[in-house]
Amino acid sequence: MSKIKISLLIVISISIFLISLYLGPNVINPFHINDIEKEILFSIRLPRVIVAALMGMALGASGAVLQAILKNPLADPYILGISSGAAVSAAFGLLSGSYLFGKFGIPLTAFAGACIVSVVVGAFGWKHGRMLPERLLLAGVGLSFLFSAVLMLLISMSSSEGIRRAVLWIFGDLSIADWSMIPYGVVFITAGLCISIFRAKALNALMLGDDLAHSLGFSVHKERLLLFISVSLMTSASVSLGGTIGFIGLLIPHIVRFITGADNRILIPLSAVCGGAFLCISDLIGRSIVSPMEIPSGIITAIIGSPYFLYLLRKKDVLGT
Repeated sequence: MSKIKISLLIVISISIFLISLYLGPNVINPFHINDIEKEILFSIRLPRVIVAALMGMALGASGAVLQAILKNPLADPYILGISSGAAVSAAFGLLSGSYLFGKFGIPLTAFAGACIVSVVVGAFGWKHGRMLPERLLLAGVGLSFLFSAVLMLLISMSSSEGIRRAVLWIFGDLSIADWSMIPYGVVFITAGLCISIFRAKALNALMLGDDLAHSLGFSVHKERLLLFISVSLMTSASVSLGGTIGFIGLLIPHIVRFITGADNRILIPLSAVCGGAFLCISDLIGRSIVSPMEIPSGIITAIIGSPYFLYLLRKKDVLGT
């Protein structure tokens, strides 16, 4: 594996982070900043870019882990229904107008909903003391349909203003990002990312088959449970920070795998870095292209991601089939 490719990906990702920080509807010159621009940079743009990076990192790493756990190239963090549960909880708070915890109300309700769904999906996927990928996948798909229906019901019964706010949340709205949201996001996403990276060697073994993984000394079902917990932590925190954003967990691991290979010890952290960069640039496009209006980041990621992913589907070597 070429270290040059890995270094190039990291450099490009850091560059995108900086570009999204200084560019926008109004370009800020980093070498000549007045007081107003300094306030915009540190109070508005920097927390927003950090939140976008955290969410992208969580979704990119989660997608890489899930595709390996489920041995399904189309798996992503939302296939397990975690995001749908978080979206329903957040939408309920938005539409009802109840904010028990002030500005933390929506993130907390989203995180609570995601955690509850994670437990439910895990319970359905756990049978006879084992975590079964097929049951996990089917439970997630079923709950996704259920929560999507509940979400549409809530929206159909709400006022016009409530509908607008809920739709923005569903498609990934980063406009509410501020410094107060970052600490708990860092804690949960870092915890999930650390678990997945530390268990990457076991994940490599699981991809070769349960029997071989067991012969190498790994507890197959324990490893799957730990990795599922890491995905749940990262996805839950991501949704609570800025809503549901698709295609990052689906697309980014494929691109990184094509460039660097399938070793999860490298794939997971690089998918996190590239996922963060992808969401940062998507958010930059969303807040700049029709300024002063904003396009939710989830719409931008879908517009960018879906055509390229369809292209990837035609390349069997990318999908490993």
